[in-house]
Amino acid sequence: MEPYRKRRKKLMSEINVVPYIDVMLVLLVIFMITAPLLSQGVKVDLPKAAAQPVDSQDRETLVVTVDREGRYFLDDRRITSDELSRKVAAILRARPQTPVLIRGDRQSNYGEVVKAMTLLQSAGAPSVGLLTEPPGK
Repeated sequence: MEPYRKRRKKLMSEINVVPYIDVMLVLLVIFMITAPLLSQGVKVDLPKAAAQPVDSQDRETLVVTVDREGRYFLDDRRITSDELSRKVAAILRARPQTPVLIRGDRQSNYGEVVKAMTLLQSAGAPSVGLLTEPPGK
């Protein structure tokens, strides 16, 4: 009888990629679900006007939105009037030539849009533009 020999197993040098594929698919599903939620902004019904487009593609632009209820948003984030003045003033101190635009809802109170313009001018904005939609839309 032959003595019992312990056989050595050969080491496997392959990587099991199935768990990595599972993780990748879970991440893909998460990104597919969250991406549309991140791109939503403030719904504003802009007035229509035949105006020339503003050429500010080479510079970053500050956009202040006034919705129907008269609430202020700075780059789609809700903000109070005091915070708006402080933040815009800080941004304009760092970059004085930044264009400032207002998106005012067609149904909003005209006084709220004017109040936003005066807040922006008191914060140091050299000029404030109004965003509109072309008449064809």
